[in-house]
Amino acid sequence: MILEVLGSGAGGGVPQWNCACPNCARVRAGDPRVRARTQDSVAAFVGGDAILLNASPDVLRQIEREPRLQPRRARHSPIRGVVLTNGDLDHVLGLFSLRESQPFTLWATGRVWEGLARNAFMKTLDRFEGHVTFASLRLGEPTRLSGDLVATAIPLRGKPPVHLEGTLAPSAEDNVALLLQEGATTALYASSCLDVRELEPHLGGVGTLLVDGTFFVEDELIRLGLGTAEARSMAHQPIAGDTGSLAVLARWPIPRRIYTHINNTNPILVEGSKEASSVLEAGLEIAHDGMEIHG
Repeated sequence: MILEVLGSGAGGGVPQWNCACPNCARVRAGDPRVRARTQDSVAAFVGGDAILLNASPDVLRQIEREPRLQPRRARHSPIRGVVLTNGDLDHVLGLFSLRESQPFTLWATGRVWEGLARNAFMKTLDRFEGHVTFASLRLGEPTRLSGDLVATAIPLRGKPPVHLEGTLAPSAEDNVALLLQEGATTALYASSCLDVRELEPHLGGVGTLLVDGTFFVEDELIRLGLGTAEARSMAHQPIAGDTGSLAVLARWPIPRRIYTHINNTNPILVEGSKEASSVLEAGLEIAHDGMEIHG
């Protein structure tokens, strides 16, 4: 199995367009300790084909940065499909950049479909018969994506996207992790997770875990004066503390445990910081755009 982290940032990326927090300011100033990051997405490569896990608003930049995602003739794309883990805008807006009459398959849960169907923009993905094949992602059922690559959707506690709050009741299909299997190789991708312990029943044989690293502490936005919401209210478990994800993940005997979907405010973005060091010393990794994972 070959995976590439196309985007390792949370919504807005790093730097975020309207933010001058310390991390965003460091990127703009050219500080080599903080890498710029686009918004959350992963590519799975199967032979000459690619499957995108989420369609970031930055998908065009991500394609231009990765030759394996680029066309090989006048009208062509190796991207054979997109799998959505939820309906958040930072995971679906890239779909509308893939609208140029190129057939592909789109997998999502029934609840995510329900949210998408309310958007008139979806008509641009249905220009002709077979333009986009809309396929159901059923909880707990293996779905063949391409070749021998199979994905199983695992429900995780979450919430409807902000633009649908109050219009749809919470559902087990709002947010999923993806258990990816190709032959004897297994990876687990969970970029939005309220409690990593929910993943524990699915860890058998997992060689790589890509997991929610959005915030380092619960009140990160509040401390910086950038908002009033706490991490868990946005369905993200913070990294640090006795009830944080790091204390749990450090005990799991998985060869590679990688934090991704990292918010622009998170101090682990600063290479050499005490927060980044605490993650590395626990045996985990910090994702960056272009990180490639084999097996």
